[in-house]
Amino acid sequence: MPNQSGPMIAKVRTAVLHGIDAVEVTVETSIYGGSPYFALVGLPDAAVKESGERVKSAIRDSAFEFPPRNIIISLAPADLRKEGPALDLPIAVAILGASGQVSMEALDETMIAGELGLDGLIRPIPGAVNMALYCQARGIKRIILPEDSAPEATVATDVDVYAVSHLRDVVEILQDPGVRDPLPRGDFATNQKPEYETDFSDVKGQSLAKRALEIAAAGGHNVIMVGSPGSGKTMLARRLPTILPPLSTDEAIEVTRIYSSAGMMGGKKGLIWERPFRAPHHSASHAAIVGGGKFPRPGQVSLAHHGVLFLDEMPEFDRNVLEGLRQPLEDGVVSVARVQASLDFPAELILIGAMNPCSCGYYGDREKKCSCTPEAIRRYMGRISGPLIDRIDLYIEVPRLTQDELLSAKPGESSADVLERVVKARQMQHERLGNNRTNSKMSTRELRELIPLADSQKDIMRGIASRMNISARVFDRLLKVARTIADLEMSAAVEDKHLMEAVQYRERYGLSNG
Repeated sequence: MPNQSGPMIAKVRTAVLHGIDAVEVTVETSIYGGSPYFALVGLPDAAVKESGERVKSAIRDSAFEFPPRNIIISLAPADLRKEGPALDLPIAVAILGASGQVSMEALDETMIAGELGLDGLIRPIPGAVNMALYCQARGIKRIILPEDSAPEATVATDVDVYAVSHLRDVVEILQDPGVRDPLPRGDFATNQKPEYETDFSDVKGQSLAKRALEIAAAGGHNVIMVGSPGSGKTMLARRLPTILPPLSTDEAIEVTRIYSSAGMMGGKKGLIWERPFRAPHHSASHAAIVGGGKFPRPGQVSLAHHGVLFLDEMPEFDRNVLEGLRQPLEDGVVSVARVQASLDFPAELILIGAMNPCSCGYYGDREKKCSCTPEAIRRYMGRISGPLIDRIDLYIEVPRLTQDELLSAKPGESSADVLERVVKARQMQHERLGNNRTNSKMSTRELRELIPLADSQKDIMRGIASRMNISARVFDRLLKVARTIADLEMSAAVEDKHLMEAVQYRERYGLSNG
């Protein structure tokens, strides 16, 4: 280590996650004479504060010298809270740079992030994709990441991604970037057609439910399925992603960023091309489902972005959890407000709810007798509030098939056949609405402009609105569903039959009282 009387300062670029966005942080390190002292400033959380001991041990165990002098670490900007252990590695590199043990020439165009073990080994971190995409947007040439996290970062095709497993590897790259090759950059063209193990043809019977899910897939509509235990509600829901169009590149990047920030990539290289399917247990907390917490993280609604959120036994979920779904279902985003900042998590999804018709599960069943009183049935159905019901477009019964029906039922259409119709319907919507939007996202103004009703159809809708006592929101949703049904038939106009089919999905189990 050079013997200098004045302070030596090194700066290392890194990043922390703010929601799902990477925010750049500069690790500034000053080393000067005096008794050994280590200070870390800049709003670090507990994990960052503890980095000093990990860094000291890692440096010494990697055959470098930990300077026995005054060491001041400043994390800038100072007013941004820094969370997690990903700052271990840049702090260690900054100390090595300030003490002259590593060249600082390459640091200006390099971002570094990683958690250190006491032996200098580097552990994976969440948000590698987000950090790499930040580098690409800011023109930062290279990023050094843990070996298990680096593959996902190859999404950033204009950034050299280096995978390291030990602190010595980082020093080696900084001394001579040409000493090892960066990872091959991601190929967006190779994995765009996900393969599913399930198929719609697996489901016997249930033609009405299949039709409703096809409409939901085509227009991005929310669905509730009601049926006795064993009727096939879960089986149907799990097959919905197989009839959803493939993700676009922009959509795949959005999904990948969310999963990376949640630390759920599992070493996957490149983009996530599968439509997400999330099925949380009904005991999950509000923060786990909707998102948030002391240090906000994406919840299940955000992990289902551009995919499906399946709530089995929907009435068993906590009331506050269900009510928390109202904003993301309406706006496609979860807003989490905290004293320090407000964060937005994307949540464009299709909600599929499944529920029994009553507490015992057999109201209306053809083989088993219901043991619930009428009042108990009303209470059970009333666990889902009217405002939430207003945001459901399709409500379908899924009757339990008898053994004879199961044995005699023929295989239905394959997912590929249904997907073909769904893709064509969505293409019509994209041409009509732009920005890859679906009918479920039409504004009130767009409804009036794009779905003109003939006088006879207006009379039909007035009669329906009066008879069903529906809210204005439900009225608009009926029109959106009718437009999707027309799109599936490649019809330029919404016809009477399309309106009437849309209405039948609201007239079940009292949902007409929106």
